[in-house]
Amino acid sequence: MNGVERFIGWRYLVSKRSARFINVIGVVSVAGITAGVAALLIALSVFNGFNSVVTSVLVSFDPHIRVEKKGAMDGTEYREVSGVVTSDPRVVASSPYISGKALITAAYHQRVVSIRGIEERDLNAVTGIGSKIVLGDTSMAAAGGGDGPPGIIIGITLADRLSSVVGSSLTIVSPAGLQPALTGAGTPRQFRFTVTGIFESQNKEYDAAVAFTSIEAARSLFEKPGMVGGIDVRVSDISVAGDVRDALRGRLGPSYVISTWYDLHRSLYSVMQIERWSAYVLLSLIIAVASFNVLGSLTMSVIEKKRDLAVLQSFGLPRGSVVKIFLFEGLLTGLVGTVAGIVIGLAVVLLQREFHLFPLDPTVYIIPAIPVEIRFWDLLSVAVASMGLASLAALFPARRAASVDPVSALRWE
Repeated sequence: MNGVERFIGWRYLVSKRSARFINVIGVVSVAGITAGVAALLIALSVFNGFNSVVTSVLVSFDPHIRVEKKGAMDGTEYREVSGVVTSDPRVVASSPYISGKALITAAYHQRVVSIRGIEERDLNAVTGIGSKIVLGDTSMAAAGGGDGPPGIIIGITLADRLSSVVGSSLTIVSPAGLQPALTGAGTPRQFRFTVTGIFESQNKEYDAAVAFTSIEAARSLFEKPGMVGGIDVRVSDISVAGDVRDALRGRLGPSYVISTWYDLHRSLYSVMQIERWSAYVLLSLIIAVASFNVLGSLTMSVIEKKRDLAVLQSFGLPRGSVVKIFLFEGLLTGLVGTVAGIVIGLAVVLLQREFHLFPLDPTVYIIPAIPVEIRFWDLLSVAVASMGLASLAALFPARRAASVDPVSALRWE
């Protein structure tokens, strides 16, 4: 696009005959694009904020990578797999674990929970439970110097439902002895545990249905002596978890299931992604409606400037240049609305982040206000969508302007 085309397009846009944007349709076009861009940017920032909050809660509690095998690994196999895992320089900690479902009873309360047995020395290295303890500590050693019941760490919601505190005694029914008990050939095996710690992970599912104990106690509970259910792994940065997973898959082969923190919660993130894209598409409709106003405004401008266009073409202005003139007008309208929308959207996001304009009830939610987070790619995608729709809306009137016949337009002049 040369300077002549830009100059004519600008003059058409701001000339008195175009009413300097006083033209109602032109003003509505810019206002609509501004509102759409601002709303879309704010919505995406809110989705980013909630995504980051969810990720921080999950990653601070779960391992970055989990290596599993159907059934269980014996001691020899575990040492081989552990050697492969720890040989990667990006791995900072790893620990064996064994897990399963069991029935916890306390007084008149019963709950089915997931019991995870893990090495006590590795508990804080591969999980974030150490920073989540609100009562007691992370000790899981047997009380009484090894002769008493082993320790167990439970969530605060589970502790409330079992009416238990630190030092309370819990009975866990082993699932390994349920089948003989159901057939009448025996009684279910029961194990005594002492609550040594209570954690609050800010995840209701974990707080109500997950408990930790030592790996030896879990082996006895599930009757899997010397076995390992899998390996929990922490890496230097969660951004490299996918690369480490792929590397381990190549080295360990298809016999093992290797999952990152994202894979462990894929269904949750899939729902969040669908919601994000749905909001993007729906809010983009605001920009699309405003773009129809751009189309109407430029179409009327073509009718108004029909004689001028005929004169320009009679002077030798190519039809392609006429198309570019009106495309420039549509692009400029979209640019003004896009920039104004981005400025307003960023201002709202920054004010929310600093001053919590839209607070949340801290007794219900784990955060004090609606979280927001600005990402460069969101700014780019919003700008591209806005400018693209505005340019597309300008295409029809631009082609119509180029189709003006100079002879017919000037016949009676």
